[in-house]
Amino acid sequence: MIVGAGASGLSAAAALHRRGIDAEVLEQDAAIGGTWARRYDRLHLHTIRRFSGLAHYPIPGRYSTYLSRDQFVEYLQEYASAMGLRVVTSTTIGRIQSSGDGRHWVVDTSTAARHARVVVIATGQYRQPMIPEWEGRATYRGRLLHSATYSNAVPFAGQRVLVVGAGNSGAEIATDLAEHGAASVAMSVRTPPPIVPRDPFGMPVQRTSILLSTLPAAIANQFGRVTARLTLGDLTRYGFPRAEFRPYTTKRIPIIDVGFVRALASRLVTIRPAVDRLTANGAVFADGSHEPFDAIVAATGFTTGLDRMIDVPGVLDAHGEPIARSGEPTSAPGLYFMGFVHSLRGHLFEANLTSRRLARQVQAYLARH
Repeated sequence: MIVGAGASGLSAAAALHRRGIDAEVLEQDAAIGGTWARRYDRLHLHTIRRFSGLAHYPIPGRYSTYLSRDQFVEYLQEYASAMGLRVVTSTTIGRIQSSGDGRHWVVDTSTAARHARVVVIATGQYRQPMIPEWEGRATYRGRLLHSATYSNAVPFAGQRVLVVGAGNSGAEIATDLAEHGAASVAMSVRTPPPIVPRDPFGMPVQRTSILLSTLPAAIANQFGRVTARLTLGDLTRYGFPRAEFRPYTTKRIPIIDVGFVRALASRLVTIRPAVDRLTANGAVFADGSHEPFDAIVAATGFTTGLDRMIDVPGVLDAHGEPIARSGEPTSAPGLYFMGFVHSLRGHLFEANLTSRRLARQVQAYLARH
């Protein structure tokens, strides 16, 4: 049984199916790709078509090099159909626990308890939006929303907007607001991330990252740093704080530039320090300055929510993420995770590889049990 019919869950099901293992995939949304369909309108994959296909069914050539949100949803649905996957939608998951005999798992769902010899959890790293409990949050009279519920700039026309968080979602949302009618856009940056071009010197950065990932981290970081500086220049001249360039060491994905640097250079997006607290009409920053805002978009990340789902000791770390590598056995026999990967090679690239590894592991496990 696979919990979650996102890219990782579907790829896992297809890889298992190829080895003659039938897997039921449980999905909380009413349709495959629902989570992607709710993302912001301008979203495109940052990874290229060639390296974004799932196991045993590459993305067809009729799709764009960088798939749009809607194209990727279409591909996921096509993939499930082409691979003959058994997906049960509109199924909410409760607790997942061992049956007690060490040979079966029990998955509580909104319809009935389901039993399986193997459970693969593929609910994703970005499951539950997280907004900080800023002092004064309850008194703020403007609109406060998480980036997960942002669609487009239309509702923010003529407004002063603060985007909190300098990840890829924050950068793209800030750019979208600046280009489509917000009166002003500021971005609050606590820890400045490195920024890299999407296609340095005409080569997709994903391809470069796959190559650099084979080198020692220090060398890869240096090469990436030089490339970013040559193509984007010194971003501190636009007010963006100098970032420590160590993505191949930290495994944290940098901002992949698809217009954000242009918005910075044009002063369409301005940079602010970390948010200290909120007031009735705006925000106070770490340097003591105050600024009014009509709306605040919190691009402040997600939690996995796994600690509320899994009643199994010893499989999650202090941050609620799996201890075992995706696709590898956990300390609980028959329990596996998929898609919980921090990689500069691309999440979908990793999903393809990891699902094949998972299928080998599950096949060997079932043969022994």
